[in-house]
Amino acid sequence: MNPTIRGFDHRRVSVADGVTLNVAVAGSGSPVVLLHGFPQTHLMWRHVAADLAADHTVICPDLRGYGDSDKPADPDGTAYAKRTMAADVVALARALGYDRFALAGHDRGALVAVRAGLDHPRAVTHLAALDVLPTLDMWEVMRGTMAAVGFHLYLMAQPPGLPEQLIGAAPDAFFGHFLDAWTRDPDALPADVRAAYLRASREAVPSIVADYRASAGIDVAHDRADRAAGNTLRMPVTVLQQDWGAALGYDAAALWRAWAPDLEHRTVTCGHFMAEESPAEVVKALRALLAR
Repeated sequence: MNPTIRGFDHRRVSVADGVTLNVAVAGSGSPVVLLHGFPQTHLMWRHVAADLAADHTVICPDLRGYGDSDKPADPDGTAYAKRTMAADVVALARALGYDRFALAGHDRGALVAVRAGLDHPRAVTHLAALDVLPTLDMWEVMRGTMAAVGFHLYLMAQPPGLPEQLIGAAPDAFFGHFLDAWTRDPDALPADVRAAYLRASREAVPSIVADYRASAGIDVAHDRADRAAGNTLRMPVTVLQQDWGAALGYDAAALWRAWAPDLEHRTVTCGHFMAEESPAEVVKALRALLAR
């Protein structure tokens, strides 16, 4: 049996034709939606969500294609566009009675959150992104041998067939690599939580690959269109990330500021899974964002 976020109700909510999301909900007050990253589920927010639920309605879905949410086929390359996944989030909030909400995302969820902020500025009141760059910038800074850290981005960008076959042949080794390599505090991912992440990921190989494939195609096209149009995030934005800029030779804050004029950018010393490794720091940053 999968671990759950203690005190949260779990339900399934229809957000699009043929797509239902698994979501954990608790608390009362102004709504905050928390989007998980790779290779995880909504469970990654268990510490942060429990704290925020003291005075907010906290909504933690599994993204489409992940966890216990539906995993639609992707015949034309649009089912896992971040635009599509962002529309899921807006539809989810509305189904739960909220037209406006704060939004925080980690990793893949942060890319969905950014797209939601760009496409639905009237719905997203505040936005937090944890340990990513916007999609277009990510590809532009990934160069040279240091870019080997992102080998999975290139693997899953390949046409359908080979990535799914390779990953599907040893899913626990593949997904487990990132759970191990990206954390500085192994105790932050207890055995039952790690097992739940691996189980969910091995059951979602085609949809996870489709999510990443979209980020090498249609998501880049959408970002380029926004950059050309001068479209930016209009709400207060907080970004927390490791100091990848120092390692890869770019100014992360400057890249983010081009998208988010009202920006608070901070580097952290914990590993990638910061909501689990340093939840108090994440909660503090989110509460400060919500007060802006």
